[in-house]
Amino acid sequence: MKFRIHASLGLAVWAALIALPQISVAGPPLICHAFDIGQAKSLPWSGNKWNLTGNEHYDIFHLLDDTMALLAPGTPVLVRMETLRRATLYAQQDPLVAKQLYMRLRSRALNATGKGPEDALAQFDYGYLVETFKQARWTPGKKYAEGGDLSALVTNVDGYSTIENAIKLRGDDAQMEFAAALITLGGSSYPGHQEHLQRALDGAKTDPLLARNLATHFIGENTETMAEIFKKRQAEN
Repeated sequence: MKFRIHASLGLAVWAALIALPQISVAGPPLICHAFDIGQAKSLPWSGNKWNLTGNEHYDIFHLLDDTMALLAPGTPVLVRMETLRRATLYAQQDPLVAKQLYMRLRSRALNATGKGPEDALAQFDYGYLVETFKQARWTPGKKYAEGGDLSALVTNVDGYSTIENAIKLRGDDAQMEFAAALITLGGSSYPGHQEHLQRALDGAKTDPLLARNLATHFIGENTETMAEIFKKRQAEN
């Protein structure tokens, strides 16, 4: 399965991606590609595979406490994204654990006053978990109770609007823009997609980790990545 960027990308984005007429990612973009977090700490993971192998020895009954500890105020957004990706895959193994994680992040977001950076992160974490849970239905593994899946928890929840609010509270955060660009891939109902992508590209000028993630999550038909194209544009300027 490939999620393609919508054809209505603005001229500013096309200027950055002129050498790449069409961009795609294979599989649900929040789930099927691990995020590059460098040497940062996240939930335990084995090897370089994007999915669980079935041989992990992690006790998922520690998942809630471990995830919340990792989502500390000083944790970068990309690390939060990878942590929530891993947490989602682990949570597929137990519906109670999944619901506890969802409710904890929901409660924290609802209690955020909207006055500080921590409130923006609380909003982001909740919205991003919602959208990741939605995409979990496309992954293999143990499903939610009685034939359902994690998406059953969030069917009528709009995580994207919560992330938009987090971006407003946070201010200039290119990594959040990258998250929003991934969530809105291929969706004509998301008119803000091109702006999110452009701001992520702009932020990659001074954020090598973000540039590396752009390279691995958006792939050109001729194997040229967005980061490579971005470097060319920089050299031209």
